[in-house]
Amino acid sequence: MMPPREFIMPAQMVIGSGAVEQVGAQCAKRGWRKALIVTDQIMQKLGIVGQVEQNLANHGIASVVYAGVNTEPVVEYVQEALASYHEGGCDVVVAVGGGSPIDTAKAVAVLVTNGGSIEQYKGIGKVANPGVPLVAIPTTAGTGSEATIYTVITDQKTDVKMLIGSPYLMPTIAIVDPMLTISSPPSVTAATGVDALVHAIEAYVSVKRQPMTDVLCLSAIELISSNIRQAWANGNNIEAREKMMLGATQAGIAFSNSSVALVHGMSRPIGAHFHIAHGVSNAALLAVVTEFSLVGDPKRYADIARAMGEPIEGLSLMEAADRAVVAIRRLVRDIKIPSLRQLGVARERLMELAPSMADAAIDSGSPANNPRKPTRQEIIELYAKAYDEGERMVG
Repeated sequence: MMPPREFIMPAQMVIGSGAVEQVGAQCAKRGWRKALIVTDQIMQKLGIVGQVEQNLANHGIASVVYAGVNTEPVVEYVQEALASYHEGGCDVVVAVGGGSPIDTAKAVAVLVTNGGSIEQYKGIGKVANPGVPLVAIPTTAGTGSEATIYTVITDQKTDVKMLIGSPYLMPTIAIVDPMLTISSPPSVTAATGVDALVHAIEAYVSVKRQPMTDVLCLSAIELISSNIRQAWANGNNIEAREKMMLGATQAGIAFSNSSVALVHGMSRPIGAHFHIAHGVSNAALLAVVTEFSLVGDPKRYADIARAMGEPIEGLSLMEAADRAVVAIRRLVRDIKIPSLRQLGVARERLMELAPSMADAAIDSGSPANNPRKPTRQEIIELYAKAYDEGERMVG
């Protein structure tokens, strides 16, 4: 028998080309009067923020802009944006951008009503009260943050990426418009796309999976793996962009309800110590972690291989599961995601930090969701294998 499980997603989603034009109407019909727009300077320069401001104004909604999110989200951005919310007399937060502005906005929304500093909410289930309304408008097909109960904020004092999870972090409205991703350069398309793929893969093999997420995971894996190359090679391929955006959102909903696993547990410390984009560190780990994990649930990894387009008919179960590793390695190579060394990471420094990174990975809880549970030493060894594999692939 299947035990009862919660399934959480935004109260409302608007999905499709041109969806961003509904932001003002969606806010107005709920009686919201003034928005804090949390974004970055790139979105301002591209004119996307101005488009949102004008659409809000057309529906009688004033706005103030905080555009200071210029790296992955940190405590400082949250504090600055929160001050802007209070100074502006706002009653709704609108996030415009990739995962960094959305994660920052989530933290702001719950701090308005819960008080204190974001550091005290590190972990799962520590947010006591619902936040103020939050509208998430993603401009990348990757993090899925527009449809998750998580935010990740880096504490710069400790170089720790703090995972914070609560149903109160789920955006009120997600506006998912693939046209906003056209400006994403190939490197961002590749990194965020792999991030979304990892969300779907890990949610599918997670020990916390459930039937509702299984459907979303397999759809997301197929959509992303069959369209990421085209979106990377030609950013104006609207069909590929639409399918990538849909897959990323499906993956976000899935992992928000089933959690992630070993790749994410190991990836966060790499990002914190070496300031590498989350999708890139995921890509560095995905193949070796999959190879390590597949004996724990070969049927699920065979399903993943099939969803990625691998021919598995006539193969044994383990041979079919192995095809998932083959497909992942080929994909990462095809879209030219750089290796850790190409990004300036020295192997000696990585291995010096590997024991503490392994501890941080275990402390996050994500490795416990893996179909094969790693020991601390095995995680250290996987860091080394991931580095060495990256060198072979680019060499």
